[in-house]
Parts: sequence; structure tokens; C-alpha cells
Amino acid sequence: MSVGTAFAGMRRVVEVMFKAACPDCRAGFELTPGALRLAIGASSRTTFYSFTCPACGSAVRKPAGERIVELLTGGGVRTLRLHSTL
Repeated sequence: MSVGTAFAGMRRVVEVMFKAACPDCRAGFELTPGALRLAIGASSRTTFYSFTCPACGSAVRKPAGERIVELLTGGGVRTLRLHSTL
């Protein structure tokens, strides 16, 4: 099988980009999945995503509802599941 035949029908994959904004400097930008972290806790108060602002370097943490969790996990963002130690 030739290389051309082996890859016939495959399409180029475009990396997912997420739009975000910094609450400190108010800059708007796009982030790759590798620039974001998602933490899923037992409640909405302990479920959030975080990133470092590329403009000012601030650590940003924002709440993540069900839809945000779905979009981030579907886009390849690394996820940390927080467990209770009861």
C-alpha cells in the first residue's frame, strides 16, 4: 500500500481554539486546549476552569457550568476530577 492510498479520505484536523478574556486586564484572546485546565468537583461551586492570561500573566479561575464542561472536555482540555475525602 502506498502512502497516498493509506491516507486517502483523511482530512486535515484543525486545532480547537477557545475564546477567553482576563477579568484583570480585560484583554480578549484565544487559547489552545493545552492552555486551559478544567477541575470538576462535586458541586457547581467546585467546578471551574483556569488559565494564565497571556497579556498580563494573571492566574484566572472561572466557574464552569454544564455547557462549559461539555465544550472544554469535547475540545480536549485536560480535566481533573476532584474527589471528596469523606
